[in-house]
Amino acid sequence: MTYNSLVILTGAGISAESGVPTFRADDGLWMGHRIEDVATPEAYARDPALVQDFYNKRRRQLGEVQPNAAHRALAELAARWKGDFLLVTQNVDDLHDRAHAETPPATGFSLIHMHGELLKARCTASGRVCDWVEDLDVRHDSPFHPDGWLRPHIVWFGEMPLAMHVIDAALERCDLFVSIGTSGAVYPAAGLVQQARRAGARTVEINLEPSQGARQFDEGLYGPATERVPEFVERLLQR
Repeated sequence: MTYNSLVILTGAGISAESGVPTFRADDGLWMGHRIEDVATPEAYARDPALVQDFYNKRRRQLGEVQPNAAHRALAELAARWKGDFLLVTQNVDDLHDRAHAETPPATGFSLIHMHGELLKARCTASGRVCDWVEDLDVRHDSPFHPDGWLRPHIVWFGEMPLAMHVIDAALERCDLFVSIGTSGAVYPAAGLVQQARRAGARTVEINLEPSQGARQFDEGLYGPATERVPEFVERLLQR
């Protein structure tokens, strides 16, 4: 079967083999912290120093990791895909961006970081976003507004994911939806497969093990992302 419109969702599992810590450990902590203490607007209001330090450390870690075979396989797919291709990632790292810079995508490709990006900062007063690679101070003055500070450009719990209208529109017309390396536990990302199914798309899950929503997929491919994603991409490109 030939597919014309492709939507791929990626989660922490695709970057884990590059050395990026997954979202939540078995003990419920995220890099030694409770989610409520570092990933909510309330946490930032209560203890901005802790929140800024947490993301400063994560930002620095990006210099220690590289795109892996799964990122590069998707970049190769984007370079050779003939139709519409939207890559939606829940990850705030820049590994997809770097992989696509190495292998420039074809026309029709878009990449959305629905949960924000570590290498960007946002003004608390104006909402303007800028590239940012350095540490952020507790109350880092914003260049965009005299009453604003720069905070991590990260979607915290309780905030709306980015570009949902673009994602929704792509899902309405897609005929192939692929979920890679995600637990299926965090909404609204976990609900994208349901939208794709309503549009009549074929749905495929690629994961280390079946996710919470595995039954909603027409096909499941399980194992390390660096093995399963290149295999899937090769098969897809041979159609």
